Amino acid sequence: MPVTDERADTSVVVIGAGQAGLSVGYYLRRLGLDPGNDFVLLDRGPGTGGAWQFRWESLRIGSAHKINDLPGMEELGLSFETADRHAPAKDIVAEYYRQYEQHFGLQVVRPADVTSVENWGTDLKVNFTLDGDDEKEVTTVTIVNATGTWGAPFIPWYPGLKSFEGRHLHTGEYRSAEDFRGQSVVVVGGGTSAIGFLLELEGVASDLTWVSRRPIDFLEDGDLNLEARIEAVRMQDEAARAGRALPSIVSGTGVPRTRRIQAGIDRGVLTPRPMFASIEPDGVRWADGAFKKADAIIWSTGFRPELRHLAPLKLREKEGGVVVAQGASWKDPRIFFAGYGPQASTIGANRAGRMIARQVIATLSKLQASR
Repeated sequence: MPVTDERADTSVVVIGAGQAGLSVGYYLRRLGLDPGNDFVLLDRGPGTGGAWQFRWESLRIGSAHKINDLPGMEELGLSFETADRHAPAKDIVAEYYRQYEQHFGLQVVRPADVTSVENWGTDLKVNFTLDGDDEKEVTTVTIVNATGTWGAPFIPWYPGLKSFEGRHLHTGEYRSAEDFRGQSVVVVGGGTSAIGFLLELEGVASDLTWVSRRPIDFLEDGDLNLEARIEAVRMQDEAARAGRALPSIVSGTGVPRTRRIQAGIDRGVLTPRPMFASIEPDGVRWADGAFKKADAIIWSTGFRPELRHLAPLKLREKEGGVVVAQGASWKDPRIFFAGYGPQASTIGANRAGRMIARQVIATLSKLQASR
């Protein structure tokens, strides 16, 4: 069944080729759409692996939240369950995703940085740059936004933030503990990334201070699977349906008390202090007047959904989010969101891929019938 509208270049543009985008591409292909013709995948990264290609070198599979297999990955004889636990996670994921894209012929276009999406008559126009400066555009009937959050780091504002003369960096900029050898480091955040940094920096930094905006909820079962945390999924879904800014995943999941983490607690490395009140040129100060000198502040404070390129479509609500239910925009039925809100965990992204692909096909049929 030909599905591409005669006036548009393609029927579906999937923006992002990480877990969610590849999952959608897999199911669109299974439902009869031809990669590169009926649907196009655009990915900003220079290589395969989605956000994983940018993670720090020391991160290993098994020390991060569970990485679930892509749908159909068993055809390649690959599984993250049996992947090398000694090699960098970024390299393993990138290689598995490369083989996956090749095996299923998904023809991902990269590095394609989508700058804006706008209405083009009854269709949509996606503007992007290829290789950094070559401006391109593609017209389409529907869009699946699978950009995730890695490109939109969140750093909360505190008095004196810009006065700090040391180094500010976010999770996405962290590369190696060696960058902080002999330095006094403050780590901000209550999740597994912050804990991972603290454990890696122990014995390298001259001293460490851990601060968190909320008490740490250590879980006794050691479960690393976000999907199992029903409350986190419920909170994300509720916010997405209401068009509110999405809440922190950690606020709904807690942190698993693994043996490694418990050992860090016992050594006194993982002892959080309350959030400081302000930042000074050479450190941070608490409301009670206590001060801590710092050479660097690592903000492990999460990310926000990357939606700036969709601004011309005016999908945002006054509450700060986009109203999304079952993966679809309520304001514009041509726009779908994969890996957003309750789908943000890797297994959630897989399930969403199937659901969204079916909805895309149904929407294409309706739109074509009305023209």
